[in-house]
Amino acid sequence: MVIDLVALDMAGTTVEEHGAVYEVLREVLGVADVGAWMGADKREAIAALAGPGADVDGLYRRFVTRLAERYRQRPPEPIPGVVEALATLRDRGVRVALTTGFGRDVAEPLLASLGWDVGTTVDAVVCADEVAAGRPAPYLVFRAMERAGARRVDRVLVAGDTTADLEAGTNAGAGVVVGVGTGGCTLDQLAHAPHTHLLPSVTGIVDLV
Repeated sequence: MVIDLVALDMAGTTVEEHGAVYEVLREVLGVADVGAWMGADKREAIAALAGPGADVDGLYRRFVTRLAERYRQRPPEPIPGVVEALATLRDRGVRVALTTGFGRDVAEPLLASLGWDVGTTVDAVVCADEVAAGRPAPYLVFRAMERAGARRVDRVLVAGDTTADLEAGTNAGAGVVVGVGTGGCTLDQLAHAPHTHLLPSVTGIVDLV
């Protein structure tokens, strides 16, 4: 199997952030169930969950502020083995992109806290506020291909921990779509979404490439 690019979700897939993003969403919006919006653009999720007439910008700013507070209280960390897996892939000539439902205002401080940067840890980072629509639309994958210089979508591997990740990879036409069990959904839940592989951790993709 020839893979030119792996496009990996961040929170729950490559980064352990202890479920903070969904806890903060529930807190800010006063709702109990945000499951349908796991992996999605967080601003889109807030707009949909808050309903017509809501102050989406205000709620989003509160979400970003509160999430930053949570991250200071309990800093995110790499999923075990991920740093080594990313290095192995890049050493083999496979480009690595991170894609996320976060905007740049959340993603950049998160990456900085981990010491990850473009050119050293990964080849590209694509955020939800940089594309026309977040997952399950395929645009994060396409933008990752553009930035990483990948030309064939059948030689792209997409991996994530939510059904939205798998739907986005499938909608993009990715050759390999991998669900991982380290985040918001169990492998049993991910089994109901379109996929080619299910793995306990994203580190297992090293053996697929």
